[in-house]
Amino acid sequence: MGARRKPPAAAAPFRITHPERVVFKDPTVTKGELAAFYQRIAAHLLPDLIGRPVMLMRCPAGGAGECFFQKHRSPGFPAAVHEVNDTKDRQRWLYIEDLAGLMGLVQMNALEFHVWGSTVANLERADRLVIDLDPGPGVAWKSVIETALALRARLQAAKLQSFVRTTGGKGLHVVIPVRPACDWERARAFSRALAESLVREQPTRYLSVATKAERTGKIFIDYLRNGRGATAVCSYSLRNRPGAPIATPLTWEELPRLRSGDQFGYANIERRLARLPRDPWAGIDTLRQSLPKPKA
Repeated sequence: MGARRKPPAAAAPFRITHPERVVFKDPTVTKGELAAFYQRIAAHLLPDLIGRPVMLMRCPAGGAGECFFQKHRSPGFPAAVHEVNDTKDRQRWLYIEDLAGLMGLVQMNALEFHVWGSTVANLERADRLVIDLDPGPGVAWKSVIETALALRARLQAAKLQSFVRTTGGKGLHVVIPVRPACDWERARAFSRALAESLVREQPTRYLSVATKAERTGKIFIDYLRNGRGATAVCSYSLRNRPGAPIATPLTWEELPRLRSGDQFGYANIERRLARLPRDPWAGIDTLRQSLPKPKA
């Protein structure tokens, strides 16, 4: 299979305490089973996770208990979980470099991984933009797919290649790799203009401001993930939701056949990976494309 990076070496006996603790109830998944699962799919998960600041959803008592988001180190984190010093914000953000780091996050009861659109090597420049298509009540799934395809066509007209993934929730992410990376101001301006162009053309179908009173029957084109410090769920991260769904990269060709944004999850993602003829996001790490210059 066309994995973007070589699979990690055979797993060492990583220390996972309380492996019997249930972290998901639907389906039933223990902490030990979660660690083993992430080791099995690590060749797919790690390329989008390593080397990026990460925000964790931690659930010490399992997904049905109290959960919280965490961006900074606290007592108990294994040495394989690192920090990058952000001199601009005077913060230190979490990140990992390898399989040991991933197992360290599991040990700390992290169920979800949300990453920046830049790397720890260059916090100031975005190398991935994410447009989140979030349908409100009453929006048909077919409409979400149509919107993703319309965004793709708009990006192609700007000579930009894009990629798509499920969110493990109700919607889809359209992802735009940028090489060389661009500054955050330009990344935000471009993604905002993209979202607002759709809203101007079809205001009864879309909105670009998260106003709850106006969400019914519309798709929220969320461009706000393209700011310094903003995050989006990492590819192949599980979501703390019923069914243990997983954010799943797709090819554009298979998107029209997709049944929902949470179609793939803990129970079936490995079967999907085993059947794939190639990585759906093959080439995303080496694609070199720049955002178009702003109009004067």
